[in-house]
Amino acid sequence: MNKIEKRLEELGISLPQAAAPAANYIPFLVTGNQLYISGQLPMQGGKLHVTGQLGEGLSIEQGQEAARLCAINILAQLKQALGGFERFERLVKLGGFVNAPASFVDHPQVINGASDLMVEVLGDAGRHTRFAVGAAGLPFNAAVEIDAIFTLKS
Repeated sequence: MNKIEKRLEELGISLPQAAAPAANYIPFLVTGNQLYISGQLPMQGGKLHVTGQLGEGLSIEQGQEAARLCAINILAQLKQALGGFERFERLVKLGGFVNAPASFVDHPQVINGASDLMVEVLGDAGRHTRFAVGAAGLPFNAAVEIDAIFTLKS
């Protein structure tokens, strides 16, 4: 068991089966020493777990839960893409989209749900750049969608 798997176990996190794409795209792409992971939704148990708009019926805490689920699904895609975590080097960037009306301004707080989990699981190699922006709507009315870029060991 490697360090990442051990940390997931300590946190009580069981990675789900990596989600298949919902349209004409691939879930991940390795090119050179980088791994790109397509946007992940807050899926749990094979179902979309958090839907709706932040600030319109969903609280910051619910948004953070959604972002955390997206991060767990990103880690599942990372493991699927590499066949494990041995080639993982570091998380470079998270891109966070928050389903919210124009008046909502707490996008960074919502995406912290994913950022915090990545650091909890990956340690310093999980510290990353990111963006957190609002969207008037997301696929399937998901509350949050997050993508990721990783670097890999040669």
